[in-house]
Amino acid sequence: MAFEIYDSTRHHTLPVLGVLFDMDGLVLDTEKLYARFWREAAHSLGFPMTWEQALGMRSLNQAAGQEQLNRYFGPGASYTEFRARRIEGMDAYIALHGVEPKPGIVPLLDYLDAHHIPAAITSSSPMDRIRSYLEPLGLYHRFAKICSGYEVPRGKPAPDIYLHGAAQLGLSPENCLALEDSPAGILSAYRAGCLPVIVPDLDQPDEATKPLLYAKADSLADIPALLESR
Repeated sequence: MAFEIYDSTRHHTLPVLGVLFDMDGLVLDTEKLYARFWREAAHSLGFPMTWEQALGMRSLNQAAGQEQLNRYFGPGASYTEFRARRIEGMDAYIALHGVEPKPGIVPLLDYLDAHHIPAAITSSSPMDRIRSYLEPLGLYHRFAKICSGYEVPRGKPAPDIYLHGAAQLGLSPENCLALEDSPAGILSAYRAGCLPVIVPDLDQPDEATKPLLYAKADSLADIPALLESR
């Protein structure tokens, strides 16, 4: 099956009037770079971060990221220092190689346009990075609104960015499909009251994430069929 419904009680109730998109790992194939450079940053500071631990850093705000590092390595690991090293390495790589879109993003945006369903980016990244990643791919202006986690008081997994994204589209969160690839992002969308859909990137949803899901889709190309099924 190209998609799987997890919460059938919400499947035929409220209409989907808008779609909110995470960016990294969902619109762009960049999550593998975050994982790589979190690990490289950690190793450069003397902390042997595993691939699984690097995946656990996805989409976390500063407070949640520091808590995660404390769980991994104890209180001696500084999120601020780790993040600065990660950004330095990843920015240098992207300056040379650029970023790639995820398969299915352009047809999905074409579908939403044809059905007059507005879309917004709801990313943890700063606005300048969102623009610098999306604009060269011709994707920046495909979204009705661009929302950054730096515009809200609390980042993911708090609900703020999804509440903000829905408000920017003039919609209630309950009428918004929220597309995510990370547990922290799904928790953020769930807390906001959206319909959280995971499109797995580097791993499958864990047992803590599954109860939060409205649905799981194999790829972005499956989202139109999910919408049609409603």
